[in-house]
Amino acid sequence: MRNSLLQNPDEIIGGYHGGTLAIRIVMIVFSTIALYNSVELIVLVFASFSHYHGLYFWALFLSVALGVIPYTIGYLCEFFSPSPAWLSLTLATIGFYVMVPGQSVVLYSRLHLIVRNHKVLRLVLWFIIIDTVILLVPTTTLVYLIVYVSTNPTVKGYNVIERMELAWFCAQEFVLTGIYISETVKLIKIWPGRDRRRLNIMYQLLAINALIIIFDFTLLILEYVGYHSLQVTLKPMVYSIKLKLEFAVLGKLVALVQPHHVQQSYDRQHECLDFVNAAPLASDISQGAE
Repeated sequence: MRNSLLQNPDEIIGGYHGGTLAIRIVMIVFSTIALYNSVELIVLVFASFSHYHGLYFWALFLSVALGVIPYTIGYLCEFFSPSPAWLSLTLATIGFYVMVPGQSVVLYSRLHLIVRNHKVLRLVLWFIIIDTVILLVPTTTLVYLIVYVSTNPTVKGYNVIERMELAWFCAQEFVLTGIYISETVKLIKIWPGRDRRRLNIMYQLLAINALIIIFDFTLLILEYVGYHSLQVTLKPMVYSIKLKLEFAVLGKLVALVQPHHVQQSYDRQHECLDFVNAAPLASDISQGAE
């Protein structure tokens, strides 16, 4: 637990030595769930999409395959393995680069279904790109500096920028989620004959996005109260769950925008991958995400 900005994140340098056995078990459980969800989601993606292309497909797949998985393995190696620091740090860094901005790209990739203003879409895209460059470059530089050139300024700089980075990426997702919720509610209001099926989809979409916000707040709280090690092992599990929810959300969104066409597909494939409610829309998803 870090109580000071000048406190060195020892787990990055010499492995994790703090906490009780219960906390260690919890950290391993978080990581195991993240890896399981990732493998499961990769299988679902390839089983559900009829064509392996489009921004949504690649953002979702890469966020898992090159994001959650290497990030999880990297921190497991940092905390519990005698592996070289450069190897575990590189795995975790690559995973973070793809996992966190990738989640925002997944959110962005479906916005065109409900936002018809191309200026807004371009603004959101540049928002994601600029934030990623501004936040990731200094964080990466500082994390390697505290390992190989550990001084008080670098340690304090890393602790500050890491918290800023987490807060800003959460804020970025709040903005994207807020746009999505706002536009979805508008879409529902202008539709005639507000049938129960559409209302159910709307409530499910709102609930999923509310859950995403709760996840982000949980990560923020853990980091700001000093439970860094717990936060970085919980993070990949949270992102793996969020990506699974996004897999379901796009299907729900396509069902809202193209209800008649999607209903036929839904009726034919209802039994397939029912727990995410997105696989029945495989062909429509690949079309809507491109």
